Amino acid sequence: MIRFFTSPQNVSSAAIELCAEDAEHIRVLRLRPEEKFIVCDGGGTDYVCRLGSGFGAGCMMAEIVSQYQSVGEPSVVCKVFIAFSKGDRLDYAVQKAVELGAYEIVLFESARCVAVPNDIPKKIKRLQRIAIEAAKQSNRGIIPEVSFGGKLSDIVSKAADNSALAMFFYEGEELLHIREILKQAFPSSVSQQEFNSKAISIITGPEGGFEPNEVTLAQLAGISIVSLGKRILRSETAPIACLTAIMYHTGNL
Repeated sequence: MIRFFTSPQNVSSAAIELCAEDAEHIRVLRLRPEEKFIVCDGGGTDYVCRLGSGFGAGCMMAEIVSQYQSVGEPSVVCKVFIAFSKGDRLDYAVQKAVELGAYEIVLFESARCVAVPNDIPKKIKRLQRIAIEAAKQSNRGIIPEVSFGGKLSDIVSKAADNSALAMFFYEGEELLHIREILKQAFPSSVSQQEFNSKAISIITGPEGGFEPNEVTLAQLAGISIVSLGKRILRSETAPIACLTAIMYHTGNL
């Protein structure tokens, strides 16, 4: 079914007020009164709806038929920290990270970033729009927030805090592979409830990789330095590979 997102304050016991943009989308799709669609409150609850009566200037009321907890949310909270990259690489990384189940996406600047936008708020706004569309397409129960965290020195503590596992992916690491650290953090003996209570943070670098002093900075913050294997992945591929491994290992893929 077609999926829309709304704010919780737009939800009443029997109906949901849709914004002008969603109402126009419904008109373009020519939905009939008997056709059902999904409206998610962004907090993990899905409402099966059908068209109600018109409401306000450009808005529309959706009549609630039934509701249930969103099934598209993973059992682990993954916060993804991605270094700025040039062109449309960030577009791809954000879109796929949302599809795979990222809870939050934080962009940052590191020493070897090839390009940092002149207008960061405008870039974030564009990427947030991509996240919204990806969340709709992939049956998510929330819309992951896309934000700018500053320089790497500003985000290492945020990545480490309140995380059961924080990983810094570095092509120079030769000993600790993502497969091994996930086995350590999520052994088969861990219960599903313990899985649900664990948050994971991952940090991936720009086109030029990380400087050695940046690796040291992450280590001092208590973050594990981790390898993704022998091959060097592109900046837009690395966060997707990390998320895929995490989701597969924790039973979310």
